[in-house]
Amino acid sequence: MSAARLRSISLATNGTTLEPITPYACASEYVTHMSVFMYEFICYASIRAIKTNPDVLPTTPLTQLLWDDFWGTPLTHSGSHKSYRPLTVLSFRLNYMFSEFAPRWYHVTNVALHVAATGLFAVVSRTLTPHAPVARTAAPLLFAAHPIHTEAVAGVVGRADVGAAIFFLGALLSYMRYCDACGSSSGVTSGGRRAWLGAALVSATLSMLTKEHGITALAVCAAYHLFIHARLRPREILSILTERRHRYLVEGLGALMAALVVLLAFRLAIMGSQPPEFAPADNPAADCDSPAVRALTFLFLPAFNAWLLLCPSTLSFDWSMEAIPLISSLSDPRNLATFTLYMGMGGLLLTALVGLRRRRPGDDPGGGSGVDMGTSTDVIIMGLALLVLPFLPATNLFFYVGFVVAERILYIPSMGACLLVSWGAHRLHARARTDRSRRFLVAALVAIFLLFAGKTWRRNRDWATEENLYRSGIAINPPKAYGNLANILSSQGKKEEAEWAYQKALSYRSNMADVHYNLGILFQEQKRYEEALQEYKLAIQFRPRMAMAHLNMGLVLGLLGQKDEAAEVYRHCSQLDGSGLKDPRTHEATKISALFNLGRLMADDGHFEKAIDVYREAVEKMPSHYQPQSLFNMLGEAFFKLDQFEEAERWYLKALKVKADHVPAHLTYGKLLAKVQRVSEAEQWFQRAKTLAPNDSTVHQHFGQFLSEVERHDDAAEQYLRAAELAPSEYEIIFNAANTLRQAGRNQKAEEYYRLAVHLRPQEATSHMNLGAMLHVNGKLLEAESSYLEALKLKPDDSITRTNLQKLRHLLAKKGFSSTSR
Repeated sequence: MSAARLRSISLATNGTTLEPITPYACASEYVTHMSVFMYEFICYASIRAIKTNPDVLPTTPLTQLLWDDFWGTPLTHSGSHKSYRPLTVLSFRLNYMFSEFAPRWYHVTNVALHVAATGLFAVVSRTLTPHAPVARTAAPLLFAAHPIHTEAVAGVVGRADVGAAIFFLGALLSYMRYCDACGSSSGVTSGGRRAWLGAALVSATLSMLTKEHGITALAVCAAYHLFIHARLRPREILSILTERRHRYLVEGLGALMAALVVLLAFRLAIMGSQPPEFAPADNPAADCDSPAVRALTFLFLPAFNAWLLLCPSTLSFDWSMEAIPLISSLSDPRNLATFTLYMGMGGLLLTALVGLRRRRPGDDPGGGSGVDMGTSTDVIIMGLALLVLPFLPATNLFFYVGFVVAERILYIPSMGACLLVSWGAHRLHARARTDRSRRFLVAALVAIFLLFAGKTWRRNRDWATEENLYRSGIAINPPKAYGNLANILSSQGKKEEAEWAYQKALSYRSNMADVHYNLGILFQEQKRYEEALQEYKLAIQFRPRMAMAHLNMGLVLGLLGQKDEAAEVYRHCSQLDGSGLKDPRTHEATKISALFNLGRLMADDGHFEKAIDVYREAVEKMPSHYQPQSLFNMLGEAFFKLDQFEEAERWYLKALKVKADHVPAHLTYGKLLAKVQRVSEAEQWFQRAKTLAPNDSTVHQHFGQFLSEVERHDDAAEQYLRAAELAPSEYEIIFNAANTLRQAGRNQKAEEYYRLAVHLRPQEATSHMNLGAMLHVNGKLLEAESSYLEALKLKPDDSITRTNLQKLRHLLAKKGFSSTSR
């Protein structure tokens, strides 16, 4: 039977009719997943694989995709995850070309790919079960609605699994056409036959380049050729090499084996000499010293995955850490699930073997007219092949993997599960003796489909926002869920709730460096510096090479006035080894940031020559992906302070060349130009800064300062008023606005702003003194005296205030007023 043509299939069951199934399966899939169109990028994985992945950007050469892993890290780097998925990254890059980082179109693409995969699976299921309308109807419907697919479809990085499935099915369908073309009466030329074989091999390769386990398509094709098309019994396998009638089988299997060897060799070569390294929490069993515990746990995990396929009632975004406790004893009741799974799988395998032994070989595949498929043996073999073979890489059988359970990994294996379940339903339907029993079975299948669709719709809502997703995972993985939820709550400004969630996460697992670090950031934002410092120290204790924790600890030490300690921390951070780390780009950038802050620390203390040496070191060591505009700008500032204006200008211009819209460089360059009397040029740079950042109070403040220095006081006052409007709680802006208003002769407005300055800093003597002077000018003599007296109370030895007070009292005496202090 040809698998090339997608036909409509109807199921008639004694008056019960199911419409053409392929479009209905695809439509049901679209309906259950259409809500994801409005979702954002969810989870750290999506953000790192897309938004912070340089390979997604058009500035990165396309060829770089061949040498980097899924996250944009070179495969040869010791910290690479070794996930080689260039086609998936290419699809993200195409999305970026059309919509940049608009999440909607990434999600639309994922759903469209899932619709395509569902359609292809409908073709495969119809091909394998041509005489079983219940099976060929139920299998694609169950696959379309299965909740286990939610992570692969709603989570954008799950595109790797969906895309790999499409090429996987393409390989299988092409190989089926190749097998059909092997018959002498097929009417297909040898060139056409080999074209289908080549299409199968290319599709399998593309599947592997989309996600690693796509290579197992070659094994599934081999199983199909051996046991379904050639209909070999186990004892006849050895005859493949000796009997001429198996020449096409030798050709097909030889090509599959050669492709497998080449692809595995390529994969090993591109991966580098080292396997990936994972944290113990990613796969606790792999890190366990007890062989018995490892064996019992690894044997149980397939049973757990099988249960997720059969009853996906409890799903989670993360199954790491202690979400699935290790099995340390034979008395653990979960061993019963392990026993049940392998007995069930053994029973299916035994049934298939018995069927293989009992059946007689069909027509010679080298000269017959094709094979009549659809027997229980055929479906069981292909169901097991689709279920087991793509799942094998995730079993820890060949190598340890970086997860305990990953729902998206089950995308392709779920095809085998749906096929087997639907075939079982077909067998029950065929054996039913009454119409009522048959109708009851169909109703049960419809109910399962509706339950699956409802669960998928509900699970999609969990993936709508990060907060929903992490809250949904609290019952399964509380430390991971609470830690991530706290980050979201903190970003929403819910600081108290975030702190509680961080503490709750640590109550479950106290050694999570990320949680300590993020809690430290929360404390730092709240100016609880001592507590922040303690959290950073704990983060470093549990992850000594966590560069961000070192950097922030240095910042906090500087804020606490412990500058020598801060300098030591910055220097140590800049020397941290990055080998084996999962995010080397961030690590290397953080090391440069440590040098940047060390230089600023020195510059703040007036050691500009030392600051320049540190900045230059940072420039020499910075990686190509580091954004250096701030570093170049600070180098210019240091040279400016040393009156080396030509060198300062050179670095300012380098900063602006790297990032033409870097506002701080506009401001510092404008100050330099003003200093060297290039006033008209300076004003142009301030105007450009204002155009770039019209709502930045700092821009208006610096522009106002420049205008004041060139004695354009009215214009300066307008800039300061705008700055004060944007930052009404910034004392320096308010105080300088008052000074500028006074210089512009707008005394009443100046008085208003001096009063605001006093309100912001009631303990600042200068504010009271200037308010007194303004009140003095405005004729409010008694109020002026009170302000002078308050200033002297705060700063008794201030000669200017004393002089002003004497003048004021002399004026009061002339006017016949009594001093308030008398």
